[in-house]
Amino acid sequence: MTDRTPRTPGEVLQRCAQLVAAGERCVLVTLAEATGSTPADTGAKMLVTVDGLEAGTVGGGRVEAKAMEQAREMLATESAGCHWVDWNLKADVGMTCGGRVKMLFECFGGSAWDIVVFGAGHVAQALTQLLVTLPCQVTCVDSRSEWLAKLPPQVETVELAKPADYVDTLSSRTYVLCMTQGHRSDVPVLERLLAREGTFPFLGVIGSKAKAAVLKKDLLEAGIPSERIEFHCPVGLPIGTNHPSEIAVSIAAQLLEVRDAVTRESL
Repeated sequence: MTDRTPRTPGEVLQRCAQLVAAGERCVLVTLAEATGSTPADTGAKMLVTVDGLEAGTVGGGRVEAKAMEQAREMLATESAGCHWVDWNLKADVGMTCGGRVKMLFECFGGSAWDIVVFGAGHVAQALTQLLVTLPCQVTCVDSRSEWLAKLPPQVETVELAKPADYVDTLSSRTYVLCMTQGHRSDVPVLERLLAREGTFPFLGVIGSKAKAAVLKKDLLEAGIPSERIEFHCPVGLPIGTNHPSEIAVSIAAQLLEVRDAVTRESL
């Protein structure tokens, strides 16, 4: 680093924002908790790119080298996301001091977190309002132009007489939600989704356990093998009421939970 390289946490954050705006991949490392004898104080930050240390420090020496190694592993994956570590500086890092550090690694600028929502009804309206505040690309597919027009402007909208026709455009990394006008319009979408090779990291369907049972029966009758019929229904974490806004929160929480689990598995 040169003398003009950002060093303070505020300067590191500013540099991180500049890189993200420029579309460059980077990992922001934050010393979230420091106990005992440690080489840096809580709040220290470091920014790492594919070229190495970009800005800041979390104490130098072995702990920083180990943090750099962790950051490079994250940069080697395609996904953005976060990862926590809890290191004993003597046992885990090989330092003589006996302190402990907890660090947060946040990877920015990875492949877009693509979420596709089939259906633009009340829950989709509430859900997309939440999703557009997250680092993801949201697409909503529906046959009704008037409902698509109500969505947040950041959402990519696709109007199709047969929404199931959009399935063939999806990548294998897409997180998929099915919340169309009802059972009859859900089934064609699910048939196309489950008939594809491979699986999606997430496939959720709005509805009850009873609806899930009926859907599975209909999909079996449509010729989908039983081992292929896997989806989250009811979708969302078991929290809140059945009000659209609370259902939306539960679904967004589940999407984040799965995304972070997928990110951890890729490290």
